[in-house]
Amino acid sequence: MRQKSLWKRGILAASLGAVLGFPAGSAFAAGEFNPDADQILRSMSNYLAGLKAFSVSADIRNDVLTTEGQKLQLNASSQLLMERPSHFRAARQGKFADMEMSYDGAKLTLYGKLLNAYVQQDLKGTTDDAIRALEAGAGVTLPGADLLLSDPYAALTSGAISSGYYGRAYVGGVETYHLAFRTPKVDWQIWIKAGNEPLPLQYVITTKWMTGAPQYSVQLSNWNTKPTIAASEFKFVAPKGAEKLQAFPVDEAGEVTGKQESK
Repeated sequence: MRQKSLWKRGILAASLGAVLGFPAGSAFAAGEFNPDADQILRSMSNYLAGLKAFSVSADIRNDVLTTEGQKLQLNASSQLLMERPSHFRAARQGKFADMEMSYDGAKLTLYGKLLNAYVQQDLKGTTDDAIRALEAGAGVTLPGADLLLSDPYAALTSGAISSGYYGRAYVGGVETYHLAFRTPKVDWQIWIKAGNEPLPLQYVITTKWMTGAPQYSVQLSNWNTKPTIAASEFKFVAPKGAEKLQAFPVDEAGEVTGKQESK
């Protein structure tokens, strides 16, 4: 898994604070890799990478620690439509911002509805290029960004030092496989739908060496692997009166905090 993006997102995360009650014998020692976990993760990654288009909804939870040591949970929601190799459109509603992100293969655009302002970057390439540009340039992340790349397995397992398979569990009433992986700085878990559609339904990242073990979590629902897509779906048209900015000021939670001077 990409350490930089995981660390950035993991800092925002928080501990579940619950004993999960795994069955005896399910624990794994540091440095041990579970073949079942690897096989299930590969199956999910291959399935996702093979989808030409899909849409999905996400509920996002960031736990943050205040300077007084209080743990707060920031919640947001998101909707994503992706068409490979070079189109996506996403909306994100959070505490401070109501954002839309779009990429049409030539331009990457972020639009803030509350500000009625947008930033735009010329970018020819793929959805992978657009996702990396969002993270590196704007400081904004798409929920579960590693899952959206063309090779999810490589992104997810980069830096992993051990893995485990913890049997079957339920997420939103759907039966899943529960996997857990460790890296030097963060631990992460993923719940993958059982059956012939191995879709990720929940993804949790824990920053284990920070006080409070903060977590970042995404619960995914309403998957549609054959969405109907209009020809103009990914083309950004500036709303009336919208102002073009050089950049949005974004906080550590990926939320817009105010308005900068226009271009």
